[in-house]
Amino acid sequence: MQEGHVNNFALNFDSGRLSYCGQDCRRIPAALQKLYGTKTKCLDLSYNTIETLKGLEHFGRLEELILDNNKLGDSVTYPYLPHLRTLSLNNNQISDLEALIEQISERFPSLTYLSLLSNKACPNQLSDFDKDDSDYQRYRYFVIFKLPHLCFLDSRRVFETERREAAVRGEFMRVRRPAADAIHSPTQTYSRSQPQARPLPVDLAALGKHKGAYGKCHYKYTGKHSEGNRFIVNSDL
Repeated sequence: MQEGHVNNFALNFDSGRLSYCGQDCRRIPAALQKLYGTKTKCLDLSYNTIETLKGLEHFGRLEELILDNNKLGDSVTYPYLPHLRTLSLNNNQISDLEALIEQISERFPSLTYLSLLSNKACPNQLSDFDKDDSDYQRYRYFVIFKLPHLCFLDSRRVFETERREAAVRGEFMRVRRPAADAIHSPTQTYSRSQPQARPLPVDLAALGKHKGAYGKCHYKYTGKHSEGNRFIVNSDL
């Protein structure tokens, strides 16, 4: 799609909810900022190729922001959005958890729901087969410690027992990742039998209807386009 062009057939705006999904946008189209910035409370830009959030500052009334299945990385700058309560960043390219949480803490003071599934920053088996439940729980303690107002993290409610544990141990639960040269070491071997995850085809008919949802499960996102369900091990088929 030509940069800056808006496909009106993919655009949907209703009662403060703006959806523009599956259009291969690398940035937020200027036309959306100009026409809908001051009117939008929920913005869904899922299934694009967004690499920058330049222009998001024009959506000052945002309460819900859904950016699943894009190409957002660690260099992204997030604007100050005082009313934002829900942020969904599933299946992007975020690996630096500390830097992300620092920005969220400073710029989204009202945030109560955050989902980071299928990013390297979220250490579970959706992003890394080597991670297990204990890695994921340490991640939760750290995020809850840094963002004490969260009610949901990924697809799971934040319980009072977690809050108490996070208050005591969360500061020391930073997720450490091996250096890049260690990850790609030529001496490292991999098993041919290791299960490989593959995404299901995108339901193009449902684009524009994507909506994050709160749910209770074992750290799997339970939205209509569940990131937890988009990755199926071959041996399970």
